[in-house]
Formats: sequence, C-alpha cells, structure tokens
Amino acid sequence: MTAAQADLHIDRPEVADGAALWRLAKESGSLDLNSSYAYLLWCRDFSGTCAVARGDDGEPVGFVTGYLRPDRPGTLLVWQVAVDAAYRGRGLAARLLDALTERVAAEQGLTAVETTITPGNTASERLFTSYAARHGARVEREVLFGTDQFPDGPHDPEVLYRIGPLTA
Repeated sequence: MTAAQADLHIDRPEVADGAALWRLAKESGSLDLNSSYAYLLWCRDFSGTCAVARGDDGEPVGFVTGYLRPDRPGTLLVWQVAVDAAYRGRGLAARLLDALTERVAAEQGLTAVETTITPGNTASERLFTSYAARHGARVEREVLFGTDQFPDGPHDPEVLYRIGPLTA
C-alpha cells in the first residue's frame, strides 16, 4: 500500500457528499450521469449500501453506490463506481468494493454481488472479475437490458454480472 492509499479513509457517504459524487460521476467519462438530486438521495437513503473514499482533507475521491435487491436481500446490486482521475490506477476501486461488501456482509448478510457493464468497459470488467477471483466466487454473465429496451436513444446493452456465491 502506498502512502497515498494509506491516507485514504473509506466510510459511508453523507448528504453533504452528494455534490462531490455527482462531480466524480460526471468527470469519469464513462458513467451514465444521473441528476444531482439522485446522488443526494443515494447519500441519504442508501448510505448503508454505498461507500466513499476520502482524501486527507475529508473530500470524496471515489465512491461505490449500490442497494440490496428487494427480491433478493442477500444480493448487493452495485450501481456505479467512480474514482477521481488523480487516484486511478492505485487499486482504489477494488478497495472500495471490498470495504463495502465486507461491511454489508457483516451488517446484513451477503451471498452475491451484481452489477451491469456495457460491452467494452474493460476497467469495470477487470474490477468485477478480479473481485470474484479474490473472493473465490463464480461470475455468470447475461444481457439484462438489450439496446432496444432503452427509450432515450442509442444505448449499449447492459450485461449483468452475477458474482457468487460469496461465503463469510
């Protein structure tokens, strides 16, 4: 772990972090940007299933948003992962994902992680396949939403990655 990684603190987001999460998503260059209101709601209503990495000044430099699926309460759906450009390439996304799933597993139980990835997003593919390998879990892939299901114009398909079973 580098000195820059050691200076980072991973915890739950707070409402005051919503603007920073929106900015990180916007500057990612690859995420579908939600409204700023959505990031405020993530920080208020889903802080238990989200994580934020803070620099030594306390400002967010990365985040993971997610929720437990209502029909599968042991499954964490990871919505978005973003890391500030200055902190990329240091394993921060993996640390965020590991810290979040460890916390959710301890507090609520966790048997699987799901996410969707558009074809060609190799950074996300690597992040989630390496997560599965670290946790000794299988990865199953299937198209969750096809291109024709998006009403707002051309959109790549969203491929569901189901990682599990996870064990304690």
